[in-house]
Amino acid sequence: MLPPKAGNDRLRLAYLVSNHPITSQAFVVREIEALRGEGFDIEVLSIGRPDRSPEEMSALEREELKRTFYVRDAGAPGAAAAHLKLIFRRPGRYARALLEAIRIGGAHLGELARHLAYFVQAGIIACRLEERGLRHFHAQFVSPAGLLAAKLGPATMSIRVHGSDEFYDATRYRVAEKVKACEFVCAVSGFTASQLMRLTPPEEWPKFEVAPIGVNLKEFAPAPFRPDPRPFEILLVARLIPAKGHRQLLEAARKLAEQGRELRVRLVGDGPDRAALEAMARQGALEGCVVFEGAVNQDRIREIYRQADLFVLPSFAEGVPAVLMEAMAMGIACVSTKTGAIFELIRDGQDGLLVRPGDSVELAESIRRVMDDSALRRQLAEAGRLRVEECFDLEKNTKLLAGIFRRRLVKSM
Repeated sequence: MLPPKAGNDRLRLAYLVSNHPITSQAFVVREIEALRGEGFDIEVLSIGRPDRSPEEMSALEREELKRTFYVRDAGAPGAAAAHLKLIFRRPGRYARALLEAIRIGGAHLGELARHLAYFVQAGIIACRLEERGLRHFHAQFVSPAGLLAAKLGPATMSIRVHGSDEFYDATRYRVAEKVKACEFVCAVSGFTASQLMRLTPPEEWPKFEVAPIGVNLKEFAPAPFRPDPRPFEILLVARLIPAKGHRQLLEAARKLAEQGRELRVRLVGDGPDRAALEAMARQGALEGCVVFEGAVNQDRIREIYRQADLFVLPSFAEGVPAVLMEAMAMGIACVSTKTGAIFELIRDGQDGLLVRPGDSVELAESIRRVMDDSALRRQLAEAGRLRVEECFDLEKNTKLLAGIFRRRLVKSM
């Protein structure tokens, strides 16, 4: 049977996220909104609060803020009340889940404390789901609190796996264990599904579904093409962490600036690497060429995309980056790296250019090619937009995801 229907006949489902809404996961807000349009009544449970104030959010994000249940807001009294209810309703299941949290935490006191904290959160989640009559929840990313909430029950769980962090440390992320606890798993790409297959026994493979995320093609509409921009605007949207390759982009930009090319690098996002990157941007030919925008909301990001002549994402590891989809949808030529599932989005030389991760020389050469060849830049921009229309349209991919939910929940519940 399907999850219980709300009074207006909409199918009910919970989404579990770490922080909501959060700048680096704007695609989650879009996916939830699109699923509601497909007839789902989505209730969002977020472990923590958003990463910024309501004034810094888009109108849609502010609306999500009002509708979201925040687990940590329950505090000690709320947690105690939730756990007492679970102990009374299902003492045996509660004891098994608690022992599981202790087992996962192991002998290391820090890990044990961390997993007991997850267990506290899981109790609040499980109680909230039961009280709201929600019989299934879908966790974005591989959530430890979600795993324990599924063990507390009675709600069942599915997860969305993006990659790539969990593939490099599958033991710490307990990938196989979480897959086993799920009714089904939505992978954002074929590559992601293949990595899950690598990390799990064959009997779990029938759980895997490939369900790409997508972009709202009306909101992210192509910007006017600038045939001879001065300065040439290079954009990167990503958290300021080493794995995103900001240093390689700045090295490549320095090489090009030293050749006398007029360019500007615009970095959108924030993170622990900001001070080091700002220091790097003040050196030599880069001075005055790099703009740090910080974190911006979805309304502002589209304005920034419209100013860009080239989007560069030189990551060391990725799933299928939403920011690349957004840039391609906006009709911006893209350069990225041959890592993760990016090849499922960009076919090298056709929808964009791909270089070896960590190679600032090859990156500089690819940027130079696009800067010097306006026809190539236009060709990549137009092909990129078509690629997103064909394979990463939010409307189409939400229908696919909605179909998976309906089919899998009918089968499993």
